[in-house]
Parts: sequence; C-alpha cells; structure tokens
Amino acid sequence: MRLVYLDHAATTPVHPEVAEAMRRCLLEVWGNPSSLHARGREARLAVEEARAQVAALVGAEPREILFTSGGTEADNLAVLGVARQRRGKGNHVITSAVEHHAVLHACEALAREGFRVTVLPVDEHGLVDPDDLRRALTDDTVLVSVMLANNEVGTIQPIRELAAVARERGVPFHTDAVQAAGQIPVDVRELGVDLLSLSGHKFYGPKGVGALYVRRGLRLDPLLYGGGQERRLRPGTENVPGIVGLGKAAELARQELEARAAHARALRDRLLAGLLERVPDLVLNGHPERRLPNNLNVSILGVEAESVLLNLDLKGVAASSGSACSAGSVEPSHVLKAMGLPEERTHGALRLTLGRGNTEEDVDYVLEVLPPIVEKLRRLSPLYRAALPPS
Repeated sequence: MRLVYLDHAATTPVHPEVAEAMRRCLLEVWGNPSSLHARGREARLAVEEARAQVAALVGAEPREILFTSGGTEADNLAVLGVARQRRGKGNHVITSAVEHHAVLHACEALAREGFRVTVLPVDEHGLVDPDDLRRALTDDTVLVSVMLANNEVGTIQPIRELAAVARERGVPFHTDAVQAAGQIPVDVRELGVDLLSLSGHKFYGPKGVGALYVRRGLRLDPLLYGGGQERRLRPGTENVPGIVGLGKAAELARQELEARAAHARALRDRLLAGLLERVPDLVLNGHPERRLPNNLNVSILGVEAESVLLNLDLKGVAASSGSACSAGSVEPSHVLKAMGLPEERTHGALRLTLGRGNTEEDVDYVLEVLPPIVEKLRRLSPLYRAALPPS
C-alpha cells in the first residue's frame, strides 16, 4: 500500500537540513543565551543568526522579530498585546469571520475585558471586502487583524488594500501569516502590516517555535512576565535548538520558494482536474485563483468528510476536513459557514494540502482510490440516493 501525505497545512515533516542543524545545536550549542561566558555567547550568536534568517523571509529587520512558541502565541501576543497597550486610545478591535481560533478566541477574551469586537463578513470565496473594513473603523478602533491566507480553503486576502485602509486611520494592522509564510512571497513592507505571525512547522521546521514581526516603534504589552529576553515581550530562556531550526527552515524556504510553489501548484491542479473528471457532484471551495499553491479544498456532495477520511487512511492517504486545531469537532467548519455554504457542502468538505515530498504518482494514487470510496459511501447514503434523478 502506498503512503501519501496530503495534510501539509496541518504540519510538515522536518527538512533533513533543519534536523541536522538542530542536532548540532543540541549537542554543541547548549549554553544559555543570556550568559556572558563563551558558551552563552555561542548560543546568543546562534539565536541572532536565526533571527536574521526569519527576518529575511518576511522582509523585516532582525530586531523586529520576536521568537514565540508558535503561531498561536504569536497571534495572541499581537492581538492581546496591542489592544491592551492601546486601551487608553479606544476599546474597539476588528477581525474577520474566517480567522484561526488563535485570533478569534483572543478577540473573545478581549470582549470579556470590555472591548467591542467587530467581525467582518466574507464573500462566497472567503474574501474580506476592504470597503467593509473602511465602514467598520471608528475613532475607538485600536487594532485590525485579518489573516493573509486561510488555513482551510487557502484563500489569499487582499492584505495590502486592507492594511492601507487601516493605515489611513492610524490603526495598527496584524496579519496571521502562519499558512502563507514559506508558501508565497511575504514582505511586511510591501504588505504594509504592523504585525505578522508565523510558525515553523508549517514550512518544514520544528513544532513548538514561531515568530512575531512587530514593526519598529510599535508598543505592545507582554503576555508573560519574567526576565529580559526578547525585549521583555517574551521572557523565558530561549528554545535555542527550536529557534535554530526555525531559522534554517526560513532560509531554505526563501531559497526554494518559487520551486516549491511551482511544484505544489502543478500537483494541485493535476489533482483537481482528476477529481472533477472522476467524482460527480464535487465542488471547489475557496477562491479559484487567489489561493495558496498547495491548498485544495473540495466538497463532495452526498458524503460525510469524516467517513471519506477514515477510508482514505485505510488506503494510506492522510488528509483532513479542515483545521487540525479543530480535529474531533462535530461542528461544521466556521470558515465554510462564514462563506455561506449550504450544510451539505460544509459536511462534505475535504482539505488536501500538498508539499515538497509529493509526486505525480501520489496524486495518481489518490485519483485511483478516492472515487471508489465516494461511490461506496454514496450507495450507503439514503439522502444522496433520494436526490438522484429517476433511472
């Protein structure tokens, strides 16, 4: 049985060069970066080299990069940190209906603290309209947070336009780029954003480490209190091996960005064309063009996505029905619901995300095993059989 991994949006395997860099660090660079002796200076040098590598990936200055435990902490630090710091200027934050829960739940926490939260709608493709943001902004708005690319359907938001609208009113703009960094070109200056989150394990780095870009001069409150690490905004002894791995992954992503994107896009288009040809009543979710090169989200009408996933797993194919952070939830995707999709499409949504290790043979294998699975499940579905035209 062939083993095919199509869940790269959930996590990616660690790149061999990243693993080797971390191995060397674990064995040889084990000092505390805050120590003044040679071992400490050696560790500090490794951390600062990684900071420069991450900064280069997103077009930032090294001193604008803060290391975190991952995308969730980076999102929380951005949303909570800026809103609380600017409470004296207003109590209104704006986000979108399709954000990752790391942002949405942080906004809910702010609401419990007395902030007013506006959640912008999206269209059927998952896009936020800049005019909706313009109408939502008030003199009390202290932060806007809209993700760069959606983790479920892959839709890429018009961040440059949205950030420009916020900038007209002097409001800081945060974007969750966890799915975008390492997949598409990301430049904080070009986008015009003030804060940007990323996570190492989405682009072949280790889990448990991420980063937050904070534009120079922007102030925010810390979530944690302790030592003076990371400019006192993220205290605690640095995870040096993880940070080194993140830096190496960022360097490789920057070097291989075009090749990786072209590879994933070709496989994604091959997979979509084959599915449309072989599986009746299959619909693409998300924007048909403004989408991540490795993301394919489709609804297979007449089946439950969980049943498809279990059958695919038995065939050696790993995929998902949406965000890995919502695994086990029986509720339909909040992203698909926000896009206004009917219930049948939300329950039948399948996310297939490709990566650097996938091949045409992997795609062809999925096209071989998936149609019979769908056919079998539809034969067992009374609702789908009832919807068929009379023979």
